[in-house]
Amino acid sequence: MKLNKIKFLFLTVCTVLTLVACNNDDDFTPPMANATCDDGIMNGDETAVDCGGSCTPCEDGMGPMMPDFSGTYVQIDFMGRPGINTVLSADDETKNAHNMAIPSQMGAMFQAGFEARLEAYHDVYANLLGANPDDVNYEPNILGLDAATLTGYLAADVLEVAPDLPTTYFDPGTDNDMDGRILVPDGDEVALTGRRPQDDVIDVSLILLFGGMEGDRFSGQDIDMDGTPDLPRLTSDGVGLTADIATTFPYLGAPE
Repeated sequence: MKLNKIKFLFLTVCTVLTLVACNNDDDFTPPMANATCDDGIMNGDETAVDCGGSCTPCEDGMGPMMPDFSGTYVQIDFMGRPGINTVLSADDETKNAHNMAIPSQMGAMFQAGFEARLEAYHDVYANLLGANPDDVNYEPNILGLDAATLTGYLAADVLEVAPDLPTTYFDPGTDNDMDGRILVPDGDEVALTGRRPQDDVIDVSLILLFGGMEGDRFSGQDIDMDGTPDLPRLTSDGVGLTADIATTFPYLGAPE
């Protein structure tokens, strides 16, 4: 008789436990751990991690972990064309001023300084090559843009949008008028009409700044064929895009 009672109680307990487990599974509510003062999580009535509220008072500097939205906020950086400000600003003061400028005023404020900086780079490279700086100047680039026009574009650190053209930072293989001319500028190349995730914007910017009419003016050429580069490599940062980027939002690449 005692054995039957024990068996009955055991079955009853199992049935209750089973019903409870099924109830959890049915409403998809995960079991939640009770908030404690030593679980490394800000929960319960804590005002910081494991302190405040019903836990030990927080020490100085451990105040509420909430964002502070008080004060006045200012624009500190533009990223329409990454790296342009860093390359063409003469000093930190100019760089910071450019980052906080109104886009419509950027051209007037910074174009001349950016152009001077671009020409100064060519003087430096001329000296390194042992050449006369007057003979090594910026030359119109692969898009046919002279120094003033190019730096005018780049000074306004925004991405242009052309609804009737492909979205790209620069596609050197574009030949819209189908005349067979790709590297010779004739006005039909698509460039600066936005930015795709797979565009190597740093290399493109360097090509436009230092690549000349064929895009490879300073590419580390070995002119005397002795196995040592005679020209600086200025048209690439040497870092390529290796991930396969999805062509749909959110444009993620596979882990590498």
